[in-house]
Amino acid sequence: MAENTISVTVDKTHIVTIGERLYGESVELIRELVNNAYDADASEVRIKISDDEIIISDNGSGMDRKDIEQYFNIGSPHKRLHRKSPKFDRDRIGEFGIGKFAVLSACPYFEVWTKKGDFQAKVVFDKDEWEKSPESWNLPFFAEPVDSEKPDGTVVTLKKLRKKFNLADVERRLIESVPLKAPHFSVFLNDKKVSPRFVPGHRIPFLEGTDFGVVHGEIIITPISRTDAKEAGVECKVKQATIRRDFFGIEKWEIGAARVTGEVNADFLPITSDRSDFIRDSEEYKAFRKVMERVMERVKKTVEELSDFKQNRRTKRVLTEVLERVKDSLFMNPEFCPEGLLPVGEEGKAGEGTPGFTGSGKPGKTERAAAKTEEQPKKKRMKRPSVKPLTPTAVVKRLAAGREGVSCLIDHFGPEGPECETQGTIITINRDHPLHQRAVKDREAYIFYLARLITQEISLMKDPRNPRQAFERQSKLLKDALA
Repeated sequence: MAENTISVTVDKTHIVTIGERLYGESVELIRELVNNAYDADASEVRIKISDDEIIISDNGSGMDRKDIEQYFNIGSPHKRLHRKSPKFDRDRIGEFGIGKFAVLSACPYFEVWTKKGDFQAKVVFDKDEWEKSPESWNLPFFAEPVDSEKPDGTVVTLKKLRKKFNLADVERRLIESVPLKAPHFSVFLNDKKVSPRFVPGHRIPFLEGTDFGVVHGEIIITPISRTDAKEAGVECKVKQATIRRDFFGIEKWEIGAARVTGEVNADFLPITSDRSDFIRDSEEYKAFRKVMERVMERVKKTVEELSDFKQNRRTKRVLTEVLERVKDSLFMNPEFCPEGLLPVGEEGKAGEGTPGFTGSGKPGKTERAAAKTEEQPKKKRMKRPSVKPLTPTAVVKRLAAGREGVSCLIDHFGPEGPECETQGTIITINRDHPLHQRAVKDREAYIFYLARLITQEISLMKDPRNPRQAFERQSKLLKDALA
C-alpha cells in the first residue's frame, strides 16, 4: 500500500450491528423477506412460525451461484440497476441490499436454501462462528444434488429465536406492508391466506401528477359505527409497500378525523435505508406533500358533508319545531312584530277582532277589498341582500308569517365566524360556532339555543337602533315560545 493512501475498511461487527438494529420491530424482518420473494417473481410465499424457528419459502425464480454471491453482497446495487423483475415485470421493492441481515434482530442463525434450474445449494450464517475469525468473510456453502421434484425457489430458515412472534401482529404488519393486492401474488401465514383488509365506507379515489411522477390512491371515510382510531391515517406506499402511516393534518380537524383511512402510492419518493420514513427535505417529498394537502382539503369537505347529512335530520326537526313556537309567540305578541311579520286577519275570520296569520302569508278578503279602494303609494324596490354561497348540506326553513316571512338558514361559516346574523329577511346561524357545536348534542338545549337566536334577530328587526328594547322584546318572545 502506498504511504500517501489509506484503505477504507468495514468491521465485521458493524454488519452484525446493522442487522440487529436495522428495524425498530423484529416483525419487520418477515416483511423484508416476503418482499424479497416478491422481487424474485414468486407467486406464493408461505410463512411458518413456531416457538423456535421461522421458515419463509417461496416459488420464485430461485438463485444460482452468482445470484447467491450477489445476495450476500452488502449494499448491492443490483435491484436499483434492474428495477423490473423478469417474469411478472414487477417494480422491485428492495433498493439497498441490506435487508436480509435484519433477521439478526431476532436470531443469530439463519440458512438460505435455493434452487434454480440445475443448481441447488444451501448457505449458513452463524453469527457466533462468523465473529470468531475477524479476517474471514466467507460463509459455509453446501452444493446439493438437484432434486427435480422440487420447484425453483428459495427457503430462508431462522433458528435459535430470541423473541416470540405474535401471529396477529405479524398478519397486521403483512397486510400493511407487502403488496397483497398485486396480481399473481399470495402470502400464507401458518397455512392461512393473508388477505388485504376491506374497509367499508365512502371512497374517494384520486390521481394527481407531479414533476417526478404520479400520486394515486384512495381515501376511505368509514361509517361512525365502524370507526377505529387505531386504523386512522393514510398508508403511504412506495412500490405497493407501506413505508409509514401519515395523518396530513387530519388530527387537527374539528370532526371526523378518526373516520379517515386509506392509502396513497408514490413510487418516486426517496426512502430511508430502514424503509421507515421518507427523505423529507427532498424535492420529491415536498411535491408529494403539496398534492396530499389538496387531496385532504377535498376529503375534509366530504367528511363535513357526511357528518351533516346525519345531523341534518335532527336539525330540521328541531328547527321546524322552534319556528312553530316562535310563530305562536309572535301571534301572542303582535306589537313586537317587525313590519314584514305583522299578523293579518285570517281567511274567513275578518271582523272577529282577532288578528292572526294566514296559512299563505297573504291578506284576507277584507284587507284585499280595502286595498283596492285606497291608492297604494309606489314602493321603492327593495335591494336584494347579498348572501354567502351555501354548502350542499345547508338547512333552510321559512317562517311563513305576515306578508314577507323570515327564512332561517343554518350552514358552515367557520369557527371564527359570527354566531348569528341577519341579511334582509334571512337569519343565518353558524353551525361551526362553538356554542352551536355544544348545543346540538342535546335536543332541549338545541331548541333553546335556536329559539334564542331567532327571537333575538326578529326583535332587532323591529328597531335595530334600540337594542335595549330589543332585548326586552326578545325576553318576552322567548318566554312565550318556550312556555
